[in-house]
Amino acid sequence: MTVPANVIWKLLTAIREQQPLVHNITNFVVMNNTANALLALGASPAMIHSSDEVEDFVTLSQALVINIGTLYSEQLAACKLAARRARTAGVPWILDPVGVGATPYRRAAVSALARLQPNVIRGNGSEIITLAEQTPAGQGRGVDSLHGSKIALDGARHLAVDIDAVVAITGAVDYVTNGRQVVAIENGHPLMARVTGLGCSATAVIGAFLAVERDTFAATVAALAVFGVAGEIAAERSPGPGSLQVMLLDTLYALDEATLSAKLRVSTAS
Repeated sequence: MTVPANVIWKLLTAIREQQPLVHNITNFVVMNNTANALLALGASPAMIHSSDEVEDFVTLSQALVINIGTLYSEQLAACKLAARRARTAGVPWILDPVGVGATPYRRAAVSALARLQPNVIRGNGSEIITLAEQTPAGQGRGVDSLHGSKIALDGARHLAVDIDAVVAITGAVDYVTNGRQVVAIENGHPLMARVTGLGCSATAVIGAFLAVERDTFAATVAALAVFGVAGEIAAERSPGPGSLQVMLLDTLYALDEATLSAKLRVSTAS
């Protein structure tokens, strides 16, 4: 089962109308980009990291995004507090296991967070393979992916079943699975890989869609489709990665139903 263009447009419209508050505990490298992507989409971002207030802030939010890119002990403690509160408060949350294969500390941290039942996990091929325990520990290379998204698909299916979550693998083709269904999203552009943190922005965009759609699978597909279409259009209009970064924000802001429908390449996969 795929997600039709009119449903994706309906969810994007809901974000623009409702302006959901998305609580981000994210990394220092991408914080500005992430906030601006959410604003361009129509959501309201908050970057709240202190253990003293994350629990209270989660209950005010419509979604929680946890990204371990620049992980440190105090942040990990805040992530755990926020994730636990999100589950008890019924706030959907998404985990971005940036560079999980790089060090034992990251692997242990992500393992602990995964046990707190994220609704969605979004990572590149290497990150998802590491999480699914299909590659020896330590083969990840920082935040880069050594593996394509397709090769990680079997691991993603098993991971989705094991933790009862939707798993999204982003790459040249994005895949979304709940362990039973698989959808492929072929939008996007190679130039997007030249801008740091666009995967992290995609994770935050999924958070915004989770805020307005209870069907986690549909929300994840819709988010990656919108982000992919916007990135594709932006890359076509940009001579390089610097202008792409700005053009992506403008495209997210201005995206209309006709353009989305014409550009969309979403299909079921196996």
